[in-house]
Amino acid sequence: MTTTNSNAASDRQIELDALFADLDAEFATTRRVLDRYPDEHSNWRPHEKSMTLGELASHLANLPRFGANVAESAEFDFATTPYERPTARTRSDILDLFDLRSAAARKAVDSLDANAMRGNWKLRFGDHIIASDTRAAQIRRLMLSHMIHHRAQLTVYYRLLDIPVPSVYGPSADEEG
Repeated sequence: MTTTNSNAASDRQIELDALFADLDAEFATTRRVLDRYPDEHSNWRPHEKSMTLGELASHLANLPRFGANVAESAEFDFATTPYERPTARTRSDILDLFDLRSAAARKAVDSLDANAMRGNWKLRFGDHIIASDTRAAQIRRLMLSHMIHHRAQLTVYYRLLDIPVPSVYGPSADEEG
């Protein structure tokens, strides 16, 4: 019986490892993109409806917070806890925020077992359910996919400002390898 339980626990750990195998790589890539942040352009925006460069980079640096939140709670309700946009505006502050948030997210995700990852997590605004899915799916969606989305936006901002775009998933036009 212990062998069966041990095998099941091992299988669940393998499942978790596969699900989040890219977490550290995505954090490293995001940090590399944020490290190109140009302080002198913090108020620049490509369009009046767009976030400023500073707002976008600050939001991106803060996104791992969602991973920690999903790991540490059963839900998040914007009606009772409004989202407060971070105000980091210098490269140093943005990198410090990202390092803090990504370390906390990594620790929170690592603390979950397979059963916790399969548990339900909700994003809501009062009675309106915005999203409801497994904790694992919500971590991937609200943290990783969301982070990748805004990281891509940030690289477009960089391109428009003629700031060298770092390698993300392969060489960029500005870097080899």
